[in-house]
Amino acid sequence: MSADTRLEELGVSGLGEVDESAFSGLAERHRRELHVHCYRMLGSFDDAEDTVQETFLRAWRRRETFEGRSTFRAWLYRIATNACLDLLAKRRPEPATGGEVLWLQPYPDRLLDELPAGDADEPEAVAVARETIELAYLVAVQHLAPRPRAALILRDVLGWPAKDVAELLGDSVNSVNSALQRARAGMREHLPAERQDWTGSEEDAGTRELVRRYTDASVATDIPALAAMLRDDVRCSMPPTPGLYIGRDAVVNDWVESGFEGMKGLRAVPISVNRQPAVAFYLWQEQEGAYLPLTIDVLRVTGGAITEIVTFHDDRFPRLGLPERLPADGTA
Repeated sequence: MSADTRLEELGVSGLGEVDESAFSGLAERHRRELHVHCYRMLGSFDDAEDTVQETFLRAWRRRETFEGRSTFRAWLYRIATNACLDLLAKRRPEPATGGEVLWLQPYPDRLLDELPAGDADEPEAVAVARETIELAYLVAVQHLAPRPRAALILRDVLGWPAKDVAELLGDSVNSVNSALQRARAGMREHLPAERQDWTGSEEDAGTRELVRRYTDASVATDIPALAAMLRDDVRCSMPPTPGLYIGRDAVVNDWVESGFEGMKGLRAVPISVNRQPAVAFYLWQEQEGAYLPLTIDVLRVTGGAITEIVTFHDDRFPRLGLPERLPADGTA
């Protein structure tokens, strides 16, 4: 049932006649998809959370401006996109040289599973949705200027007509098409060349086995075993901590210098974020008598080798629905 049909059932002709409780009910149906949209625009789960709240506040305050020329859903997307653009206009500088995006945060698959099905039953639509939520896509998007970024997401991800995007951005259709071409060129520049050959789906037994071996070797702090799983040009980062390591030797040297090999008392919980395999690590804390959150490694796998590791800090555990501690036997 669409929100617009729901308006008719409420017996009103416009949003100006809807009380706050009914309006919230209409808007809440779109919260998760709007959150994912803002997340694509901003690269930050927390910023997306704040922006969706701002979107609902703006929508309520401007409810009388909804004239029914578009769907209620599209109207909310317009407000959300503009809220993102407003935030981008006043927030952080451009990504650091070398491709780092220090504000990048992971998105839990359990929340992605809450997205409305829509046309996602079509295999091609599922593939597009998966590709546009992976971390490498998010990083590439963050290198685009805000307005071309919006044009790309609205046109290529949401499938909006160029004239609707032009109306939202206050530009001509020609300007939007030009921005879209620049954005697509920028994405080709920053996305991995082999992106179409990525593996890592739930049906990929080889990837599952590689992740299992990576997990076991990590818990054992077996650097030689881990190194054997890395591709020569592997990339490793740990936002928001600065530092991007490219190449097996650079990554392994960082592990050695950080004292990883001497770390004992690790436990691991396999998870999935951004439609990618990931592992949450816990470290034994004697004074607590439990394993406490340490880091989360999100992996990209290509051709049976690990091509990227993005590590997140322990502050992300609650957002991903992970337990705050593991007991001595290592179970959740």
